[in-house]
Amino acid sequence: MSEELTKKIPELIDEVEKVILGKREVIQLTVASLLAGGHVLFEDIPGVGKTLMIKTLAQAIHGKFSRVQFTPDLFPSDILGVSIFNNQTNQFEFRQGPIFTTVLLADEINRTSPRTQAALLEAMSEGKVTIDNQTYSLSPHFFVLATQNPIEYEGTYPLPEAQLDRFLFRLKIGYPSSEDELALMLGQQQSAVIRRVLTEQEVDELKALVENVFVQENVVKYALQLVQASRNHQGINLGVSPRGSVAFVRGAKAYALTQGRQYVIPEDLQKILPAVFGHRLQLKNRTSEEEREAILRQIIERVPVPIRR
Repeated sequence: MSEELTKKIPELIDEVEKVILGKREVIQLTVASLLAGGHVLFEDIPGVGKTLMIKTLAQAIHGKFSRVQFTPDLFPSDILGVSIFNNQTNQFEFRQGPIFTTVLLADEINRTSPRTQAALLEAMSEGKVTIDNQTYSLSPHFFVLATQNPIEYEGTYPLPEAQLDRFLFRLKIGYPSSEDELALMLGQQQSAVIRRVLTEQEVDELKALVENVFVQENVVKYALQLVQASRNHQGINLGVSPRGSVAFVRGAKAYALTQGRQYVIPEDLQKILPAVFGHRLQLKNRTSEEEREAILRQIIERVPVPIRR
């Protein structure tokens, strides 16, 4: 049964790739985050297909989709919901906000106030919200994909490190290749019919399989050495936290499953390291994205890879 179920993962990736051409690796990491029970921060320029990819993924897993455009005047209640007095019943009734969904697109999350950001991020970590002393559970598959523009900083509220740590991966779609962009311009992806690949129960079962993915002790030690290397690098002021190290292994297990394996290899850790470490590091000097990527490559190169047993 598990083998038949894991075969649906590449089918899910194929389905999303119908509309986001040439970005299979990004789609695979997004699916891995979903299966690991994490959330994704897309730090990318506008117009590269983030919204389309997220909506397509929600459709392929038969999940409810909501989108919130974050603005400076957005209040926590605009996301969480609000209690409204009903004159007929003389009671307050709770009206759910857009956070009560399966897949939530938090568009330009850095444009809203820290208070509103914190309300969303608290729900992300706890899977529930409390309003007027009443606690409401969110969907067990609640999956946040937030975006922020790395170029435009005017009028923004950058997420602090403690809140960035709530995201499992930070990803970037980037520009398509010339061939893929030509296909987009010709409208070749517009006629794609998206089918439902996974049910909610199957998503549950895949998440359970992630928990059972095997990780050898020497591979876990390798992950720890990579984490410690981030804390000891001369160009890094603040390295990966213990919460980040746990997320690192969990993300590797989910990524291994998307590769069709029930065990983690060192290459899985190397592959996801930029997505896990990139937003968790506080560098000593304000550097470009290229310099940040160079530091991440140095971490991988400096830590010896364990020999497979």
